[in-house]
Parts: sequence; structure tokens; C-alpha cells
Amino acid sequence: MEETQSLLYKIKPISDRLPSVKRPEGHVHFRTKMMWVIVVLVVYFVMTNVYLYGLDQTESLDLFAQYRTIMAGASGSLLQLGIGPIVTASIIMQLFVGAKIIKLDLTKRDDKACYQSVLKLLVIVMIVFEAFPQVFGYLVPSAGAEAALGEWGAKLLIVAQLCVGSYIVFMMDEVVSKWGIGSGISLFIAAGVAQSLFTGALNWNPVDMSAAMSVENPPGGTIPRALYYVFTLSPEEMAQGGYESLFLGSPNPMIALVGTLVIFAVVAYIESTRIELPLSHGNARGARGRYPIKLMYASNIPVILMSALLAIVSMVTLLLYSNDFLSQIPFLGGNAALGYFEEGSTYAAGGLAWYLSAPQGLTSWLMPILDPVAYGNGHGAIQNIAHVAVYFTVMVMGSILFAKFWVETTNLGAESVANQIQRSGMQIPGFRRDPRVLKRVLERYIPTITIMSGAMVGALAAFADMIGTTGNATGTGVLLCVGILINLYEAIGREQMMEMNPVMRGFFGGE
Repeated sequence: MEETQSLLYKIKPISDRLPSVKRPEGHVHFRTKMMWVIVVLVVYFVMTNVYLYGLDQTESLDLFAQYRTIMAGASGSLLQLGIGPIVTASIIMQLFVGAKIIKLDLTKRDDKACYQSVLKLLVIVMIVFEAFPQVFGYLVPSAGAEAALGEWGAKLLIVAQLCVGSYIVFMMDEVVSKWGIGSGISLFIAAGVAQSLFTGALNWNPVDMSAAMSVENPPGGTIPRALYYVFTLSPEEMAQGGYESLFLGSPNPMIALVGTLVIFAVVAYIESTRIELPLSHGNARGARGRYPIKLMYASNIPVILMSALLAIVSMVTLLLYSNDFLSQIPFLGGNAALGYFEEGSTYAAGGLAWYLSAPQGLTSWLMPILDPVAYGNGHGAIQNIAHVAVYFTVMVMGSILFAKFWVETTNLGAESVANQIQRSGMQIPGFRRDPRVLKRVLERYIPTITIMSGAMVGALAAFADMIGTTGNATGTGVLLCVGILINLYEAIGREQMMEMNPVMRGFFGGE
């Protein structure tokens, strides 16, 4: 135990020298927190529109195109990598801590500080790890940049921009976590998904901007497209193909909008479902309260981590199949069984990577089964069924695993909650005021709720992918957006409560 800790503590002096955001020494006013949230959100949207200098947008390929919304980035911009390196580093650290490979007690201040410090260094390692394969494989420098700096110089310039942009995102996440409300990562995801949903539903520009609007080139948004068909096509034309195009045609079919609204409603209902344990104050007679244990106890973090893991699998298999150097590796390189990709596409066309990839609506799996002539995707009915079954199972089981790790590493386990209630001076009526007793009571609920919440978020995300989502926001993106907005609303409510009643800060973990 000591040797493992001593190793991380030897790394800590190096990581402590990295730029970071200082934690506030006292209580931060609610208005100040809201100001920082708004400022960070504005900077985020600005960065998504600052394109990489020296990049050829037309020749470059986005490795994370199918995961773009949940990666909280924008293709070809400073946020090309999005939150990918941050989430990947968090996955690695959580796995090591959860598996006791790194023996840190995150309830201790020094160990938690060491964990956060080493995490910063690991984030930088992951930024470089994700930036180099993209730049030297799929992000093509422009002719002007290569003429001025040479091929290697132009590529290193793009790498440098990606590293700076990604580390700024990491520090903005720290700003929101320490000086704002909620999580910066969650805020960026919600912002990106909301933008995709808005444009997917209401975009009135034609699908092909270079051609005039017509029945073959209708508005890209679901609602403008429906109105255009209603006022343009006759009932006979609608019956002959208009309804099929409206409900199933790409992009943004009506069935995807309906599925998105259903997921919104279901997640909002589940988020409001909770078990409330009665509490009373040990010293103040009559002072009572409740400790809520939500049905989605692990929040949406497990599905973020699971989606990021699948994105890494997709990226690695794409590199092994199409990269000039990596494709020469024996057994792994160019192995179609691991995954094969069509020219210019980042979506697996077959192999293991295809089975682990998210379905893109009903037209990607159900319609090829029902009408293989019109919607065939090169796979048989059994393969398409196996695809959705494997993806659904992996999402559910992976989300359960990450939910358990997340609860234990973020002080949401039974023991940590019991200590938190004990420190606040509260107790469960009818039980001795002892954290060990509180722990036994909480263990009746928290472990089961953790597994259930992980399974539900994984199942909802996979189901939404199978139905399809507006704006290609992905099922995970829609699920996360709803959960994040609800959690942000509740966090704002807690902050206002603590502002009005400072005594509540200790119970909610405030300063």
C-alpha cells in the first residue's frame, strides 16, 4: 500500500507544476457562480467556431464523427478532441482506484489531492495520445501551411493547437467545478447536444445548400420539412412516398423526433423518482429533513464513460484498418474481423467494431430486415439483430460497471453518505446516532439503486440509438442532455437554498 502511494506521491510534484485553477478559500456567492457558468459556456461556443489554423477542412476525416455530440467538440475546431482526453483519463484513474491497483483513500484530503493532481498529468498524456494519431493519419494540413512550415511543421502546429484547446477545456471544467455550479464536462455536453437538437428540428435550409429547395432537396429540419411536404405535395404524392420520406428519410426523420421526445419524457420521469430517508437533528428538537436517493443515483456519468470507451475502440480499430503504418501490424493490422471501414467513412461497416457501434436509427437495422432490397446494408437479418443485441448488452453491462466505480470514487457510497449525514448532525429516527448504523441502513438501498441506475441509463441510451434521434445527437447525447439539465436545475436550487440558509451548506457539502 505504501509503495503504491509513494509512487503517485513522487509523480505529484511534477503534476503540481501544471497550470490549474485555484480552489476558492471561502464561500462563493451564488451570483458569482452563475456568472462563471455563463462565461465558460460563452467561451466554449466561441472555441467551437475557432477552426484549426493550417488544416484542410475538405480533405480531413473526423475520427469521432459518430460520437461528436457526446464528445462535446466541433470537427476541425480547437475542440476537435472535445472532452475525450478528460473522460479517458478519468476512466483509467477510476478503474485503477476501483480495482485497488492504486490504493488511495479518496475520503482523505491528501489522497484526493494526489488523485486530482496526477489526473491532470494523465489528461495531458491522453491529449497527446489522441492528437497524434488524428493529425498524422486523418487531419490533413493545407497546402499553404505545408509550403510555409513543411509537412512535419504543419502537422506539429495542428497538434500544438489541439493540445492547447483541450487543456483549456480541462481548465474550464475546473472553473465550473470549483467556482461555478455542477460539472463543466456535463455543461459542455448539454450545450453541444442542445445545439444539435435545435438545428435538427428547426433548420429551414435545404439539405444540399448548393442546390435550390425542392421535394428531392427539402429543408434539413424535421418540422420545416414536414410543413414543406404538407404545402407542396398532393395527398396522392404523400401516399406514394412522401410519408415514408417524412417518417424515415434522412436526415432528421419524424420518427427520430418522436423518439427524442419520448426519451425526454421518460428520463424526466425517472429523474423525479426517488426514495427519501427521513432525518432528524440530534440536538435541535423538531428539526427534520429527508435524504433523497434518486432512482438514477449514479447520474449520467456511467453512460458518458461507456460511450467514450466505445469511441476509443472505434478509433483504434479504424487506425488499425486504414493507417498505412498500423495496418501492417501482424494479426491486428488490416484485420477485417476486428472492424473494416469503407473509404472516407469513420463508421464501421463490419467486424467487431460494427457490433460495438451505435445503430443510427431504424433505417440502419430494422428496415434492412423488413425491406432488404430498399434498405439493405450488406448484412443479413441475423447479423442486424445480433448487432443491436450486442450493443444493447454492452451498453447496459458497461454502464452498471462504471456506475459502481463512480459511486465509490465520488463519495456516494453507503459509508461516505453515512459519514456526511453524521457530520451534519442529522440521524435517522429510531436508530442510534452512529455512522456504522447509518451505513447498514444505507446499504439496503444504495448498492441496489446504483446497479439499477447504471442499467437504466445504459438501456435508455441504447434504445434511443436504435430508434434514432433528431440532429444525429445520438441516444446517449439526448439522455445526457435531459439528465444534465435536470441536475443543473436541482443544483441551482440547492445553491439558492444554501445562500438563504448557510446552515445547509454543511449538509450539502458546501464551503
